[in-house]
Amino acid sequence: MHSLLPKYSLIFRMLLVVLWLGVWQAPVQGQVLPLEQKNTITGNWLVQPEGQVQLVPYVSGQHAKYKALHQWLSITQAQPFQIAFTAPKDLCLFLNNRLVFKADSSAYYTLDLAEFSKGAAPVEGKYLLTVWHPGQQPNVSTFRNVPLVADEQQDEGQRPFSVQVREYVNQNTFIIFMLLIGLLYGLLRVSFPADFKNRFSPHNFLRHDTQEMLYSGKPLGTASNLLFILAFSLSMALLIAAIHTNVQHVRLFNRLFPVSEADITTKVLFYTLLIFGVVLLKYVYLKVMSFVFGLEELVKLQYREFLRSLLFMGLFLPFIMLLYLSLNMLMPEAILLISNLSVALLLVISILRVFYGVNKKVSVINLHLFSYLCATEVIPLAIMLELIVFNF
Repeated sequence: MHSLLPKYSLIFRMLLVVLWLGVWQAPVQGQVLPLEQKNTITGNWLVQPEGQVQLVPYVSGQHAKYKALHQWLSITQAQPFQIAFTAPKDLCLFLNNRLVFKADSSAYYTLDLAEFSKGAAPVEGKYLLTVWHPGQQPNVSTFRNVPLVADEQQDEGQRPFSVQVREYVNQNTFIIFMLLIGLLYGLLRVSFPADFKNRFSPHNFLRHDTQEMLYSGKPLGTASNLLFILAFSLSMALLIAAIHTNVQHVRLFNRLFPVSEADITTKVLFYTLLIFGVVLLKYVYLKVMSFVFGLEELVKLQYREFLRSLLFMGLFLPFIMLLYLSLNMLMPEAILLISNLSVALLLVISILRVFYGVNKKVSVINLHLFSYLCATEVIPLAIMLELIVFNF
């Protein structure tokens, strides 16, 4: 009994480190902009109370029913006024009461307000920006400035007014999560050496013994199994967040949990929780479907092959992330293709191993069994590939 205390003391320390990193990496409200950037949007939003002409400062709790939020902006034509925001469908932006933007779908957008201010007369030197939605109060906390970067290819005698937009991606967040993943796998290697060797040994991965017990006889709820699934979920979430940050937001996730492009921490934690839940609920889904098809005896074998494949191949995902961090700036299209192929291969190979493992016990040529495997493996695979890989 006393020999187990150091092991779980180490786990407790690891959880404290995870909690501290999550708090330290939480998104902050401040935004540092270049000193020369004059066109800026602030957090000073206003509302117009019913029956009044004057605008009053917006208070989130007190003014929750208002569907239109306003802000006075100073806009100079000497430089672009790029803003970025996450918008639900039908969100509208007005400049001096003139419609300049309407979201056709829930997604992440960038907009140059300076272009729309041309030809519009300012009111006492300022322009009124209005954000309105017909069915809900706009989430103006996602509105932010896009920093401007001087054009490196401008002529030597040209004044530095030529600018281009650079979307900021917090690479430090990816590095912190990479260190966290390495720490988590190191903890598993030290605390559960036998389980670590059993899951990540190539010999055990290639062996197919239909009499082998699931998780080497351990139930799903043990600490080691949950930590192994958590390490895989975090690795998978980090790679998916990198792919989607580099391309675009997934519209389905925008509807569920809208976040800004720079908010990598929130996306990684959300994806981790989602993947962790999907892996655990897979067993419940198999139990239900096997009862419907009358194939309850295949659930343990099927889930064992599924989980063993995911955990083994998930060990290589951090190496794909290292490739992404080191070469993404030089060859972004190639790195994006490699990342997508890695995720696709992980999912496809896992399903193929399930088919192969089940076929060693019962022939999958049987139409009834093949229909069951399509319902439990092929259709979920197609959905995940559409959401993760082919969503662009």
